[in-house]
Amino acid sequence: MAFHPKHFDKKIVHSDKLFLIGSCFTEQIGHKFSNHKFQTIENPNGILFNPISIVNAIARYIQNKPYTQAELFQQNDIWGSWDHHTRFSSIDPNVCLEKINEAQKSAHQFLKDANWIFITLGSSFLYELENNRAVANCHKVPTDKFTKRLLSATEIESALQQMLVELQAFNPGINIIFTISPVRHLRDGFVENNRSKANLIAAVHALVDAHSMVHYFPAYELIIDDLRDYRFFAEDMVHPNYQATQYVWEKLIAACITEDAHSIMKEIGLIQSAKSHKSFNPTSQQHLNFLQTNLERTLQMQKKCPYIDWEAEIKYFSSHLA
Repeated sequence: MAFHPKHFDKKIVHSDKLFLIGSCFTEQIGHKFSNHKFQTIENPNGILFNPISIVNAIARYIQNKPYTQAELFQQNDIWGSWDHHTRFSSIDPNVCLEKINEAQKSAHQFLKDANWIFITLGSSFLYELENNRAVANCHKVPTDKFTKRLLSATEIESALQQMLVELQAFNPGINIIFTISPVRHLRDGFVENNRSKANLIAAVHALVDAHSMVHYFPAYELIIDDLRDYRFFAEDMVHPNYQATQYVWEKLIAACITEDAHSIMKEIGLIQSAKSHKSFNPTSQQHLNFLQTNLERTLQMQKKCPYIDWEAEIKYFSSHLA
């Protein structure tokens, strides 16, 4: 029996701004939103798995407090941040700080006006340094430098509750959508992975039950309980494959996005398909007519949806007609 997630009372439109943060599954869904021309920002700190690091990141975006070199660490001549993914790391601390603080500033500005924030929690396991400092990314530093512990549902709920208070004070109109990542953290152990996911689920649903602006989208359940087949995982048997992600995306569209946005997405798909079309004879009249038709279609959509960026498509069709 297929599982159909409950439709949201309030749904997403293209003029909304979507802030996405959390595990690698966040980025897979985020790419699909951006490909359909929704206004998004994804993981300004890079991928974050545990709720404490997500809470800390959001608090820092709200404060817009720049990072300093004193907050970085150096390992094998590389400077990095315990709050950030390795894509921010550099042999030059100033380069590292510049990338971090540019992302921080962009996140602050975007979050201030965001209509929705998607938070995908990946794991209840937290890695900490000796001073109890939470670590978002271990940067391949030897594991004996950290203490690993399982956060309780109560700890997670408390941290997320404080985050909600800060978010509402900063952006009173924001809506929050929690998801649990279907990525299986089997390196923690089979039993441990399920305990970890269970604590996340319990904490999130306590908040959903208590707050009208907090929602839950069941990405985890769609893959683990609805598809429930290893055919829908990549070769590592940990990450959902393209089919599985697409299945979740289609369910998300149905439950969380307006009908008007559906029709705009179809038009975007047709225009992008035309843009990627390769002609055997680019100078033929038939192809020139094809380009003109799609330029006019794009210009019409620009008038209809001026809040969507059509510049790349207009430039493409125009330049190939010249």
